[in-house]
Amino acid sequence: MDKLVLQIVNVFSKSLSKEMIVFIISLMPILELRGGLIAAALLKIPYLKAAAICIVGNILPIPFILMFLNKIFDMMEKWELTKKLVLFFKKRAIKNKSKIDKYGLLGLILFVGVPLPGTGAWTGALVASVFNMDIKKSSIGIFLGILLAFVIMSIISYGVIGNIIR
Repeated sequence: MDKLVLQIVNVFSKSLSKEMIVFIISLMPILELRGGLIAAALLKIPYLKAAAICIVGNILPIPFILMFLNKIFDMMEKWELTKKLVLFFKKRAIKNKSKIDKYGLLGLILFVGVPLPGTGAWTGALVASVFNMDIKKSSIGIFLGILLAFVIMSIISYGVIGNIIR
């Protein structure tokens, strides 16, 4: 992930502000807030400013995923060209659903919040959408998971305690 974040920072550093780069990275699936905080630390963006940018960037696409993904998937499944892509994402959701089901809301929070490959807000929203989980409950779980990821990644990316004391 670090290499990908560094490549994105290098590509956009001449054309976008540091804050916009971090925001875009935080919006992206796979990278999300985790990649955004790494980029913010590399770009030396002050911690509290980075926190706001990354959290907002990671949260922003989630309501749209929860509300519209099934409708988009239904349309995409009608065309042979995009049907395989939908099936790929649905298989990914099925693979991860048991992790969330086992612990309910806490499972969703941990799935989104613990920075492991294949987890995060986008994948949590994918699972919630595909299995028609309650949008309000899913939104709360994903938001709390994002906050958990923020705490974990802050320690990794910024060494929070040392930066707060300064």
